[in-house]
Amino acid sequence: MSSPTQPGRHILAAPAWPYANGPRHIGHVSGFGLPCDMFSRYQRMAGNKVLMVSGTDEHGTPIQVQADAEGVTARELADRYNRVIAEDLAGLNMSYDLFTRTTTRNHYAITQEIFLGLFRNGYIFPRTTLGAISPSTGRTLPDRYIEGTCPICGYDSARGDQCDNCGNQLDPVDLISPRSRINGETPQFVEEEHFFFDLPAFADVLGGWLQSKSGQWRPNVLKFSLNLLNDLKPRSYTRDLDWGVPVPLDGWRDRPDKRIYVWFDAVVGYLSASIEWAQRSGDPDAWRAWWQSPDAESYYFMGKDNIVFHSEIWPAMLLGYNGQGDKGGTPGALGALNLPTEIVSSEYLTMEGKKFSSSRNVVIYVRDFLERYDVDALRYYVAVAGPENQDTDFTWSEFVRRNNDELVATWGNLVNRSVSFAARNIGSIPAAGELTAADAELLARSRQAFATVGANLARSRFKLATGDAMRTVAEANKYISEQAPWKLRESDPARMRTILHVALQVVDDAKTLLTPFLPGSSQRVFEMLGGSGDWSGTPEIREVDEEGGPSYPVITGRYEGAARWESRPIQPGTPLEMPAPLFTKLAPSVADEEVARLRESGH
Repeated sequence: MSSPTQPGRHILAAPAWPYANGPRHIGHVSGFGLPCDMFSRYQRMAGNKVLMVSGTDEHGTPIQVQADAEGVTARELADRYNRVIAEDLAGLNMSYDLFTRTTTRNHYAITQEIFLGLFRNGYIFPRTTLGAISPSTGRTLPDRYIEGTCPICGYDSARGDQCDNCGNQLDPVDLISPRSRINGETPQFVEEEHFFFDLPAFADVLGGWLQSKSGQWRPNVLKFSLNLLNDLKPRSYTRDLDWGVPVPLDGWRDRPDKRIYVWFDAVVGYLSASIEWAQRSGDPDAWRAWWQSPDAESYYFMGKDNIVFHSEIWPAMLLGYNGQGDKGGTPGALGALNLPTEIVSSEYLTMEGKKFSSSRNVVIYVRDFLERYDVDALRYYVAVAGPENQDTDFTWSEFVRRNNDELVATWGNLVNRSVSFAARNIGSIPAAGELTAADAELLARSRQAFATVGANLARSRFKLATGDAMRTVAEANKYISEQAPWKLRESDPARMRTILHVALQVVDDAKTLLTPFLPGSSQRVFEMLGGSGDWSGTPEIREVDEEGGPSYPVITGRYEGAARWESRPIQPGTPLEMPAPLFTKLAPSVADEEVARLRESGH
């Protein structure tokens, strides 16, 4: 792997695909979305070539069940929530190079190509298996809609596809005392023919690959992934559904009741979105630099319930497509593809001590949050108090405290007191005279922060990175209080100017250090200090189509703004104006109001 400090590397940033059966809440984006964006923004500033791609995951049973309940088609439901989710993620300032969807012709084609490559290399095979049927309706019961006791850990609410308690993948027939989540009846199991993925054929190569990640991955992710190797078994690659990617084989592609399983379809999205981005960029082969160059790196961001498909099954699919499993083989038409460099998994975020649940109204949706609060306040909270390496509870009182004490009273205060004093007393950025030891020490510590904050951002250690950046802010506030430039207006105006120059230089540095976390407010500080144009890059929603097909929204953008990961000398003589407050102070009653709103909605 290349050195984290070597610029110009190709880095694929791959946040998990949000499921398009409803709007996303802040628990979702705290795990997969915002951490990936912070990482991506830093890597761009450090001079690396980042490709951040994802989209809405739109196939599978939950979409169909939700559509049936609402009396619409699965496509209509997916269209609606694809747009809602795209708007919400753009509102969070997520700097996607392309945020697309899995219902494109391009995605179907790439998903089918991966299937065919695996099939030709002998890693997909037909098998008769037991499928669940609803006795009362005669319809297939999807895995996710069967519940029972996990045969591995004894958890009594395991689903037919996965146990959320121990994380193991399951089949409905494995469950003890299975029952339908739709009407509670006991399912009937009948024989069906499906295609299976030969996961055991990758046990050795996956084991070697995972062992090579020791010391690089978060320990909980690596330990969990290695433990799964003990129980690899063939996984069903197809499902009894009419909503999904068709099976690309004679006798199967036109069947109305068989589709590729949504999990196998969704992980291909990282590749298909990269290819779609390349096609839209005007260079259809541009994706290869991120997927086939031996020096390219790829970082996949998700919650811990997604680990198995990203650390086991997706790598096995890539290995099989490359012809690198026990059965050998040759790469498919796309060529050999790179395995993930790191799986960056977050833990769970709860809310006021309860698990996020849309159905139980223990939730705040992204859209509702952004209507009431500053996006950077949420981004900051996720960075300093999110579920980076342990389950974390979001409380409104802690959100208000961090907003008021850290954003308003610490960072916002430093910006306001420095810029307003210089604007009122000088009107521009003053030049520095001779520096004292205190001046030089603060400037040196501010410059040094770029190395420590950057090293932590490169390793997705967001809490440490934010803490280092905010220490620089706190040191600058202490410096101003101790140097007291307001006492020197008459007695020593030259010294006053030097103090203000030093303070404004550290404000400028801190703005850069905080840009990955707070791109919106950093843009405003950039402008306060005389900057013009785009500092950190802002995503935009664009309507696109596929060769005359129906249009759909994508998030894209140009993120080659002025932001660079370095301390840049401020320019004396740059005009300054009185600043507007950088953040909004929240009344303590906000916490009580939000908790009451939760109670009124059912809890």
